[in-house]
Amino acid sequence: MKIKTGDNVVILSGKDRGKTGKIVQVLTNKATAQSYVVVEGANMKKKHLRAGRAGEKGQVLELPSPVHASSVALIDPKSSKSTRVGYRLEGTSKKRISRRSNETIE
Repeated sequence: MKIKTGDNVVILSGKDRGKTGKIVQVLTNKATAQSYVVVEGANMKKKHLRAGRAGEKGQVLELPSPVHASSVALIDPKSSKSTRVGYRLEGTSKKRISRRSNETIE
């Protein structure tokens, strides 16, 4: 996969279009071979928790939910715009590069 945990991405579609954030988690559905990413501060959903014991109060938590991997694009470290990801062989190692600025990522 071309996008990894810790990358800065911009959301391309949906209600959070244009928001940027860091990838917290990458999820893959092995049955359908689809990938999802959890972006920090984007696609927030509310989860209602019931009180555990008598006397406690229930809570409402806001948690980020997954976004399809095709709905996000990596942010170019040089120009701060969205970019596609390519690969380049440097010696025996394979490096990710930004297609916009042709520089290595990380």
